[in-house]
Amino acid sequence: MPQWHRRAALAAFASMAACTLLAAATPAFAQKDFPSKPIMLVVTYPPGGPTDAMARTLAAALKNSLGQPVVVENRAGAGGNIGAEVVARAEPDGYTLMFGTSAPLAINVSLYRKINYDPVKSFTPVIQIGQLPNVLVVNPAVPARNVQELIAYGKAHPGKLSYASSGNGASSHLAGVLFNNLAGTDFQHVPYKGTGPALNDLLGGQVSMTFTDVLTALPFIKSGKVRALGVTTKGRSQALPDVPTVAEQGVAGFDVSVFFGVVAPAGTPAAVIGKLNHAFADALQQPEVRKTLLAQGLELAPSTSPEQLGNFVKAEVGKWRTVVQKSGAQLD
Repeated sequence: MPQWHRRAALAAFASMAACTLLAAATPAFAQKDFPSKPIMLVVTYPPGGPTDAMARTLAAALKNSLGQPVVVENRAGAGGNIGAEVVARAEPDGYTLMFGTSAPLAINVSLYRKINYDPVKSFTPVIQIGQLPNVLVVNPAVPARNVQELIAYGKAHPGKLSYASSGNGASSHLAGVLFNNLAGTDFQHVPYKGTGPALNDLLGGQVSMTFTDVLTALPFIKSGKVRALGVTTKGRSQALPDVPTVAEQGVAGFDVSVFFGVVAPAGTPAAVIGKLNHAFADALQQPEVRKTLLAQGLELAPSTSPEQLGNFVKAEVGKWRTVVQKSGAQLD
């Protein structure tokens, strides 16, 4: 081969090798420099609610850790499915995240006939934020002072007691299904279009009880307009430390809350997840952030590892699949 041919061939080979090395190095450099632009945090509910408020509290605190703004974008609809689908389809580069809740991350996969994502396979867990405890409250006309008295009264008067929910398939509906299953009661479900109408009818005595979040119920409990019988989580609520849990009162396995966690699209590099996890964990340690979140009713998760959220989501998917099947609820 002529010498100039050899030189040309060697030059071409060197060029291809350099391109290959550059291509291989680019993701690593991108991960090292992450983040280099604003991050979008998708909230699957409209502005103004507790989920939106918590997400914005955290987003504002993250800029110091990440060096880039975190922008909250509300993608509401279909019980959280619309926003979840947006994140599931996004580029797995760490720049699109979801501030997820129980519905899109655990319940909807069983509740809806068809959704275009899988709560386990479509996302990579970043961090578990915490939970919003619920509480079982009754109208004062119900002659029960604790959960066991409620169960006994319900069994002695079958079909008399009813519980309100914010709608078919809502956590307040499924909490009643789980309670009936575990306690052997037959409390009748009465669905409403939202928490407000459900509470109004509870206060008016049209329904006997409801399972609602502690923050919403607290003013009515303090004023004596409703009676708190039991907190629905494994541990007692910081807002209602004197109210025992439902499980403590003999309904073993009863554990219902709205949980919150941050996830990224499946396939997001581990190095990026590590940076995001560290930044969120740092934000959760800031005194003002913790104070604000606690005032919003949140009880912080005991562990902030991505693995903790991943394992928790898997367990919740299995638990709610059984409850949804027994409820017979199905949404399009």
